[in-house]
Amino acid sequence: MTARAACAPDSVRLTWAQPEDLVGHELRQAAEDGRNPEPARRAWLAAGGSPPPDRAGASPTPAPPELRALAVGLLDELAAQKSPLSAAEPQPWQAIVAACPDWPRPTPTPPGTPHTERDPAPAGHDVRPRPEATGQARGPGGRGPGASAAERNAARSGRPQTPGGDGPAPSPGTPAAGPDPARAGQDVDLEPDLALRTRLEAAWLGRAVGCLLGKPVEKLPLEGIRALARATGNWPLNDWFSERGVPREVLAAYPWNRRSAPTSLAENIDGMPEDDDLNYPLLGLVLLQRHGKGFTTADVARLWLDALPAGRTFTAERVAYRNLLLGLEPPATATHHNPFREWIGALIRADVHGWTNPGDPAAAAAQAYRDAALTHTGNGVYAALFVAAATAEAATGRADVHTALRAGLAVVPPRSRLAEAVRLGIRAAADEPDFDLVVDRLHARYGHYHWVHAVPNTALIAAALTHADGDFTRSVCRAVSGGWDTDSNGATAGALAALLAGSPSALPDRWRAPLKNRLATTVPGFDGIGFDTLAHLTAQEAARS
Repeated sequence: MTARAACAPDSVRLTWAQPEDLVGHELRQAAEDGRNPEPARRAWLAAGGSPPPDRAGASPTPAPPELRALAVGLLDELAAQKSPLSAAEPQPWQAIVAACPDWPRPTPTPPGTPHTERDPAPAGHDVRPRPEATGQARGPGGRGPGASAAERNAARSGRPQTPGGDGPAPSPGTPAAGPDPARAGQDVDLEPDLALRTRLEAAWLGRAVGCLLGKPVEKLPLEGIRALARATGNWPLNDWFSERGVPREVLAAYPWNRRSAPTSLAENIDGMPEDDDLNYPLLGLVLLQRHGKGFTTADVARLWLDALPAGRTFTAERVAYRNLLLGLEPPATATHHNPFREWIGALIRADVHGWTNPGDPAAAAAQAYRDAALTHTGNGVYAALFVAAATAEAATGRADVHTALRAGLAVVPPRSRLAEAVRLGIRAAADEPDFDLVVDRLHARYGHYHWVHAVPNTALIAAALTHADGDFTRSVCRAVSGGWDTDSNGATAGALAALLAGSPSALPDRWRAPLKNRLATTVPGFDGIGFDTLAHLTAQEAARS
């Protein structure tokens, strides 16, 4: 997911941060979450304000001081409005768990698998012994007799219910139950399970392949993606994009992503180039190495300030980074003047939390929540929980794609817009043999969202995986061919499908060979690393208790 504004050669014009651009995105966000943006919109337009750029991260020229001041005031005014969807789309962790009637329990660990911490509590909570371990009598359906809804959900999640009902929400910055941080980064005593390590190598590789496939067409409209692929006989999409044979008029109408094409077209690929869709999983791995599975949201923030250049952040991540530099603490970093808080950024950070909790979707979701809370709220967080839980289910080596997607949906509040979109994507993919028609249906239903928003992109990922029945090539090609955030969607679909495939050798050579087991990155200590080494490091964190 990359972006850059067109601006004067001597102007920095920082993207994703200018108030005059943020206000237009917040007006759109307000309309989507049921608030009333019209008074603010009228005031903005009457003063000479413009809509935000559709594809770029900033408008070409700065706003005059008085217009910028108005933008800041309108952002504050819109933030003071409460969304009528808040009951269906809860924010605190305990409320999310309570809203999910099918909150998952850990999958029994097969013999020989290294021990991993089961279902770690979110920040500030202890893990309650499960009734099976204490001999507690069980009622029908496996729950204690007379239990309240909150108690039943607490039992599902393995977390205590606070006195007096649901209790206060956990603070994203409060220390979590988990391993002693002093042990983080030390070698684990148990050699990582070979089968898991092989699956994780496939997942890292699949993530890179899917990302790279989507990079040259990122930000292009759907008709452009189809035209470029059809021009080379590559539709339905089944291989890397290529410029060879594309008529000049097609290239003129739909130019490749100028920053990505030099390293992502078939004729140019030489290893995996840097992309934030790989940088964030690397940072997630470092986070676990330093702090273990009990990391806090504040740990995520400190790691970013230490290891993530601000110029490598975009959308919600850049706003949160700016908020940290302004002295704000989580969760205010995710909400202050951040109209991108329901976009896809937290989703692309979620894989590592599933990879390191095989068979425990609830634990994966808890980690993903603490990570996402730095930058996102609502459906932006739910998308991360969905991917983390689905990935944890797939990481067992015993699930199919449909079981994995059900595990993902189990941690998403069922009345939320994201849950509705994912269910629609899955149904459409199951009902319609022609995936182009599935995509058309999704674009007709969710095309009013920004192309980086979590709702349409997560629906497309679920549809692609469902329609492909988990097959790797079909999964990445369908995810990318559906448009919107093509590299991020390809990456997430590719990681899950490759994890299900179980081995790098299960991926066709035309995908594996050009990447040369080499990843470029600016994350310190990882440039040039191989996917096999990453798999070993990730499996170590999965094995850490």
